[in-house]
Amino acid sequence: MKPVLEPIHLGEKQTIVGFNYADDNFETPWHIHPQHELTYIEESVGTKFIGDYVGPYEPGELVLLRSNLPHCWKNNVQEGGQSKSLVIQWNKGIYTKVPELAEVFKMLKMAAKGIIFNKKEIKPLLGLLKELPQLKGHTLYIQLLVLLTELAKCSYKTLSEASFIEDMPSEYESRMAKIHDFVEAHYNRKIYLKELAALVNMSEQSFSRFFTKMMGRPFFTFLNEYRINIAARMLVDTDNSVSQIGFSCGYESLPFFFKKFKEIYALSPEKYRKRHQIK
Repeated sequence: MKPVLEPIHLGEKQTIVGFNYADDNFETPWHIHPQHELTYIEESVGTKFIGDYVGPYEPGELVLLRSNLPHCWKNNVQEGGQSKSLVIQWNKGIYTKVPELAEVFKMLKMAAKGIIFNKKEIKPLLGLLKELPQLKGHTLYIQLLVLLTELAKCSYKTLSEASFIEDMPSEYESRMAKIHDFVEAHYNRKIYLKELAALVNMSEQSFSRFFTKMMGRPFFTFLNEYRINIAARMLVDTDNSVSQIGFSCGYESLPFFFKKFKEIYALSPEKYRKRHQIK
C-alpha cells in the first residue's frame, strides 16, 4: 500500500466536509492532507500515530489536527466489533483572522502538533459535533465556527513533539507508511533493522538516521512504545497471563518486558491490570 496525499474533494462550492466512519478497521494508512481535521472516536481501541507521537486511543477521544500533520489510527483487530469515528475536515483560511477569534487561531497553531481535548469538558459539545455531518452550506460553516470557539475554551494537550506545518515529500510519506504497516503486521516477533532498511530501499545506517529524523527517536524505542501500548490494552481487555501478553507482543525476555512497561506507565503490568479493572 502506497499512501500519498489523501484526496479530500473540497473546492469552490464546498470547503467543509463531515462524515461518520464505520467499518471493521480504520484502514487509512499514515497520511497527510492540506485540510484541518477533527476526529472523534466513537468505538474501538488501538494505537494512534500523530506526527512523532505513538500512544493508545479509546472511545470518547476528540483530536484536532492542523493541516499537513501525518497521522493514522490503527485499531486492535482482536477486539472485534466495528471501528467508528466522526470526522470533520475543512480548508485552511475559511475563517478570517480577527481579534475575536484569537483563541481559535491559537488552538489551530497548537494543533500543528496534534491536540487532544479533555473528555469531561467536551461532553456538553458532543451534540453540536454530531450534528455537523448532517448540515450543509452556511449552516455547516457557522456551526463549525461555533464548535471551534467552544473547543478553544476547553483544556487540551499536545501529542507530537515536532510540528509538521510544511508539506512532507511524498517519498517520505511512502516510507513511513510502509514502516507503520510492517510494525503493525510483525510487532509480535523479533524485528531486525535490516528488514526495515530493505523494505524502504535504504542502508541500515541511512534508515536509522531517517527514522530518528522523522520520529524524534530511534526505531527500537518507537517499537517498544508500540508493543507496550498493545500490551496495556491486552492487560485490560483479555484474561491472558502477563507472561502470555509479553511474549505475544514480541518480547523474548519477560524481565525486559517488565522493565519497558514500567518505564512507560510507571507501574508493573500486574498493578496496571488491577488499577484498570477496578471500575
